[in-house]
Amino acid sequence: MKRTTDPTLPGGGTSAPAYPEGDRRKAPEGLTLVPTKIFFTKGVGSHRDELRSFELALKDAGIERLNLVHVSSIFPPKCKIIPKDEGVKLIAPGSIAFCVMARLASNELRRLIASSIGCAIPADKGTYGYLSEHHAYGQTDEFAGDFAEDMAASMLASTLGVEFDETANWDEKEQVFKISGEIIRTFNVTQSAVISAKGYTTVLASAVFLF
Repeated sequence: MKRTTDPTLPGGGTSAPAYPEGDRRKAPEGLTLVPTKIFFTKGVGSHRDELRSFELALKDAGIERLNLVHVSSIFPPKCKIIPKDEGVKLIAPGSIAFCVMARLASNELRRLIASSIGCAIPADKGTYGYLSEHHAYGQTDEFAGDFAEDMAASMLASTLGVEFDETANWDEKEQVFKISGEIIRTFNVTQSAVISAKGYTTVLASAVFLF
């Protein structure tokens, strides 16, 4: 593949390959990354510094040794859910790990904060599912978790062509989704906390991908 000289690059380097127009939308072989495993985790941390509270939340979640890259929100086809403890052991410290993360921090005393990941998996294992991120003030584990789960299931149902009432509550929509037979499983992972000490508290929930 021919490279072209680009004087705007440092040292007069070369630009990326000049792909023929018909090849622009094709991913080069070997560069397509589709995760084969996923694990879910959550954590909470408190410290006078916000960044340290985040680091402690990562430590509580068991993923503080990873270089996390945030991505959006597709559950890959045929991806296997594994326990957090098993997943953490499969990634070497310092590794770059892709994740979907919901995160919220506050230093307002007695403030209730929550972060949640919702997941919806289709009945057809060859079809992708959805992950959703949600964080909010003043929401309990149950409320935030239901909200995140509702979002993930609604996005998947829309993709699969399942008809449902967007204005209905989660319990009503859940029954419609189950009856359709298109969605086999929905769940959420949620972390909430009431800020009870001076300084910052961070809550997070995350889905971490493995290859």
